[in-house]
Amino acid sequence: MNIAELTRALVDIESITNHEEAVGKYLLEHLSRLAGRTGGRAERCEVEPHRFNVLARWGNPVVTLSTHMDTVPPFFPSREDDEFVWGRGSADAKGIIAAMIAAAEGLLDSGIRDFALLFVVGEERNSAGAYAAARNPHGSRYLINGEPTENKLALASKGVLRYEIVAQGKLAHSAYPELGESAIEKLLDALDRVRAIRLPVDELMGPCTLNVGTISGGRAPNVIADAAMAEIAIRLVGDPEPVRRAMKEAVAGKAEAREVLCIPAMRLEALDGFATSIVAYTTDIPAFGDSWGKPLLIGPGNIHVAHTNEERVPKRELAEGARLYQRITQQLIAASAKDAAAGS
Repeated sequence: MNIAELTRALVDIESITNHEEAVGKYLLEHLSRLAGRTGGRAERCEVEPHRFNVLARWGNPVVTLSTHMDTVPPFFPSREDDEFVWGRGSADAKGIIAAMIAAAEGLLDSGIRDFALLFVVGEERNSAGAYAAARNPHGSRYLINGEPTENKLALASKGVLRYEIVAQGKLAHSAYPELGESAIEKLLDALDRVRAIRLPVDELMGPCTLNVGTISGGRAPNVIADAAMAEIAIRLVGDPEPVRRAMKEAVAGKAEAREVLCIPAMRLEALDGFATSIVAYTTDIPAFGDSWGKPLLIGPGNIHVAHTNEERVPKRELAEGARLYQRITQQLIAASAKDAAAGS
């Protein structure tokens, strides 16, 4: 099965977050066959009922190649043309899984061991699989995380700070608004202030950005709303504390800012001889911490088409990605061996 064929096989298994079991079983079977032929070991690593990570390893892993199995909704199946493989997850990140497996096959054919593959659940929601893996590390010195970077090593990735902005009011008949207190009006006032916050700018990562993603509330057009809520995502480029203080001040007297999630911005490793980029999205890397080694971020595909109805990945990038994963893994294993020899 070539990379495009494996990408399509993976895309055609629906694996929206919390429903990764089927694709996990497919990958476990696929990697068990590969490991069985080549002296490795494949296993499922439980995260919660019906959800598990898949780990395959050879020798004493110095490098772990990792990405996620889950996708965002809605599911749609694969197709291909001369240039692209299309379908949900083709770019983010099932094509990356296929490229990593192809790289593993190339490494094994070259007689290289001491690496692992780790495919996790939950990246699109809360990094549940990466957090579970962080609690059970397997000793690698480097983690190559796969996300769509157009095969460029990312020097940095933005973090994210998510809030629920909750306003409370008092019910009344809309003909007598003076008897009530509109939670929606309070929320809108708070959001006006939030949108006026002066957000920081980083020389490397660029501006911190804010998105009001959802607004909900009220009961009927002729009822003064007693509750309203908005969900906000802020893309961090540095210390979250100044942003937290600004959010608290902005909503004061109008609503409550409830922090839901904070993932820090990350500065990442570069390697000589590889093109580089900066990405605005978050990854599983902060959830792993340093438990699986020093992180690098690279993968085929363009993030601009991920999560869209036009999601696709160029076939040439899949093949190039496999070669790059193989090359980086070889380079890191060789550097680790050199360091060990120098230390002895």
